[in-house]
Amino acid sequence: MKGDIKDREYLYRLIVEQLFYDGHQAFAGNLVSIAGLSGKMPPPSNKLFKLIQQVQQMELDTDAIDDQNFDEDTADNDEFYETYGGLDPENDADVGPCSPELSQYETIFLTTHKGPSRAAVYADDGKMFATGSLDCSIKIVDVEKCISKHSGLADQDANPVIRTLFDHTEEVTALAFHPHDQLLVSGSADCTLKFFDYGKAAVRRASRSIAETGVINSLSFHPSGDYLAVGTDNKVLRLYSTETQQCWVSSHPADQHSSGITCTDYSGEGRLLATGSKDGEIKIWDGVSSRCIESFKKAHDGAEICSVKFARNGKYLLTAGFDSIVKLWELSVNRCLLYYSGVGVGGASQKLPINAEFNHTEDFVMYPDERSGSLWSWDSRSMEKKKILSLGHSAAVRRIRHSPCGASFITCSDDSRVRFWYKKYRTKQFIHDQN
Repeated sequence: MKGDIKDREYLYRLIVEQLFYDGHQAFAGNLVSIAGLSGKMPPPSNKLFKLIQQVQQMELDTDAIDDQNFDEDTADNDEFYETYGGLDPENDADVGPCSPELSQYETIFLTTHKGPSRAAVYADDGKMFATGSLDCSIKIVDVEKCISKHSGLADQDANPVIRTLFDHTEEVTALAFHPHDQLLVSGSADCTLKFFDYGKAAVRRASRSIAETGVINSLSFHPSGDYLAVGTDNKVLRLYSTETQQCWVSSHPADQHSSGITCTDYSGEGRLLATGSKDGEIKIWDGVSSRCIESFKKAHDGAEICSVKFARNGKYLLTAGFDSIVKLWELSVNRCLLYYSGVGVGGASQKLPINAEFNHTEDFVMYPDERSGSLWSWDSRSMEKKKILSLGHSAAVRRIRHSPCGASFITCSDDSRVRFWYKKYRTKQFIHDQN
C-alpha cells in the first residue's frame, strides 16, 4: 500500500511537471493543492509526454522489440536538436546537481592589467584562459599552474601568466581560442582582428590581421575551427575562413539584424549559430547555409541582448539582456522555457552589458550583479536561487567565464583585476586527476 501511495505521488508530480512544461500553470497549481503534494513545486518537464510516446512505440513494435535496442529518444527526430549531454529539462527535471554550488568557490589566483578588463575566454579543454583589457594587452594564463601554485605543489615563483600579447591600439573587446590549434584570435575597439600563434614562446605580436568596419563585440569559432563568426557594431554578421581570411555574409539582407551585433555562439556540433543584438532580437542561423532560420523579437522585452550561450546538447539557449533577466529558450518550439530573475529588483536599471553562464555541468546558471559586485546563481532546472557569492572586486564585474570542463571560473572587472576562482579544498584532487 505504501508503495502504491509513493507511485501515485510520483505520477501526480509527473503530471504537474508536464502541465507546467505545456504552459498550464493554473491547472498545475490546482493539482498540487488537490493532490496534497509535499515539498517544493516541481519544475517544468516533458518527461511524461516522452514516456507515453515510448509506450506507444513499444506497443507498435511488440513483435520486433526483442531484436532491437529501444532508444528512449526515438520520438525526437528533429535533426537540429540531438541530445549529447548537459542540461535537458525534457528528461532530467528531477535530477539533482552533481557539481559544487558557486558559493563554494574561492579566489586562488589574481592578475592585474593596467586598465579595465572586459574580455575573457577559456580554451575548449579548460587548460588555459585569456583576458583582454583597455590597456590593449592580452594575457594567457595556465590553469594548472594557478592551482599548483596555490596548493604548494609548484615553485611559488612560477608565473601562471605564460604569454602577454600586444598588437592592438585600443581596448581588447573579444577573444576566442581555436578549438584544436594553438591559435588565439582577438577583436578590438580599433576595428581589427588579430591572429596570435601563441604556441611559440617568443610570440608577442599577431601573425595575421583583418580590418573590420566597426568595433568587434564578439568572436566564436565553429567547432571544426575552419570558420570564425564575428559580431561588430555593424548589423551584418560575418564569417571568416580561418585559413584564408575570406569573408562571407548572407546574400539575403532580411536575415540581418537592424543594429549592431553584441554576442555570438555556436552550438556544440556547429549546426546552429546564435546572435544577439542591440536591436533586442536574438537570431538562430543554420551553421551550414548561414541563413537565419529563426528570430526571437523583443526577446528581453526589447532590451539590448548581452549574451547568448548554447546548452551542450544544442537544444536550449541561455540569454541575458539589459532587463537583468536570464532566460532559457527551448529552440525546438521557439519559446522561453525558464527564466532566472531577482538581480537588480527594486533598484536602478542595468547600465552595463553583463553575460550569463552555465557552470561546467550545466547544473547552475550564473550572473553577476553590477551594483553589488556579487555573483547570483540558480539551479538551472528548478530556477531555485542559490547562495550569493561576493566576488571581491572594487568595481563592476564586466565579464565572467566558467571553465567548460572543471570547477573553476574567471571574473574580469573595471578595477583592472582578473580573479581565478576554484572550488574550495579540491586543488590536490584536481592535480591528481590531471595526471
